Amino acid sequence: MSLKDWAMANRNHGISLNRISLAATIQLLVVFGGLPAIAIASILLWRSGWSPIASGSCAVMMLGIWVGCVMAARERILFPLRTLSNLLAALREGDYSLRAASARRADVLGEVMRELNGLSQALQTDRQEATETNALLLAVISNIDLAVFTFDQENRLRLVNDTGIKLLNRQSQEILGSTAAELGLEECLQGNRTGVLRRSFPGSFGTRWEIRRSAFRQQGRPHQLLVLSDLSQTLREEERRAWQRLIRVLGHELNNSLGPIQSISDSLGTVARRSPPERSKEWESDLIAG
Repeated sequence: MSLKDWAMANRNHGISLNRISLAATIQLLVVFGGLPAIAIASILLWRSGWSPIASGSCAVMMLGIWVGCVMAARERILFPLRTLSNLLAALREGDYSLRAASARRADVLGEVMRELNGLSQALQTDRQEATETNALLLAVISNIDLAVFTFDQENRLRLVNDTGIKLLNRQSQEILGSTAAELGLEECLQGNRTGVLRRSFPGSFGTRWEIRRSAFRQQGRPHQLLVLSDLSQTLREEERRAWQRLIRVLGHELNNSLGPIQSISDSLGTVARRSPPERSKEWESDLIAG
């Protein structure tokens, strides 16, 4: 056999060994590791001069212990690996509640399991915080007095709050997944990110709207956030506050003007209620002049 043929044969043999499973590899290594000792012990028993029954009993006992050690070694290594596989599969499926119970400190596999338990705990905490944050964000969006819309990269509506639903005067099941053109909002997604829009919507009497638009990514895909604010309502509030301030000023001026008149009237009433002896001679002329 040439050197090239020998190298090719060894390479093919190595490939075949690499295809053997880990369990079979461990079992073969333990078997072949203890096989010389069993063979030597069997030869020594055969030449010891003992009776066949005693020699056979010792041989059977050695074989039983050997086979038991082989199976125990196999399970001792494969059981933690199965546990790790199950934990990793649970993490991939999004189940972070599973933990490895046999994570011992004085063991290499125990260290791996303990780190995996820490990873599961961290992922579970992050998901819980993300869930609570999303719930809070949705609650805030649902209760603000602004129309909030979220569009994906195809300009299809993916999220809308209650104010936006009322603004379009349609059910949420009808508008989710619709394009901005179908909803009449295509103009809002074009041009500057901030500005003022003059138009009317089915569910509102306002005709002036402030547009605020920003971009963000969700699951790696670009989205747009559109916020519409009714400026007409804001102007009405400003007008109402201006009228209230004007009324307070007019009331203050009227009080300043009516104060002296009321004082003079009280004085004249006091003089008129006096008896004739107590009145002065000029009281009638004072009354007419007042």
